[in-house]
Amino acid sequence: MRIIRPPEAVPNEGIAVFLAGSIEMGLAAPWQDALSQNLQNTELILLNPRRLDWDSNWRQAADEPAFREQVLWELQGMERAELIVMYLDPATKSPVSLLELGLHARSGKLIVCCPEGFWRKGNVDIVCQHHRVPQVADLAELEAEIRTRLGV
Repeated sequence: MRIIRPPEAVPNEGIAVFLAGSIEMGLAAPWQDALSQNLQNTELILLNPRRLDWDSNWRQAADEPAFREQVLWELQGMERAELIVMYLDPATKSPVSLLELGLHARSGKLIVCCPEGFWRKGNVDIVCQHHRVPQVADLAELEAEIRTRLGV
């Protein structure tokens, strides 16, 4: 297994899984790390957008080079991935993740884990039902679904 984080280039080859979902620093649990640990015996490429050198002073504006690079990396990674897994941490609001859910609900490559307590769980559930996006109850089921869907 390889973990690719921004700003490292998204590879063109290999089976890639994009780890979408809650990142909100200080609020979201590092669920990406736990999932990566459990998948370490696979040949997968995990695209983890949780940037190690994130600077909260970057303006969230299209003309801010580092911020723009991050957003474009995420868009490219989701387009490239065979599978997009999304975890919505109940301790967060995760507005960008909700945007990503809308962008990829019809793609056929999304799996969502939205536990009880997430502030917009009802909306997430209805969107997933409407677009036949598989939902799982927890991170263990998310891992199992990745293994089943990708045969690893």
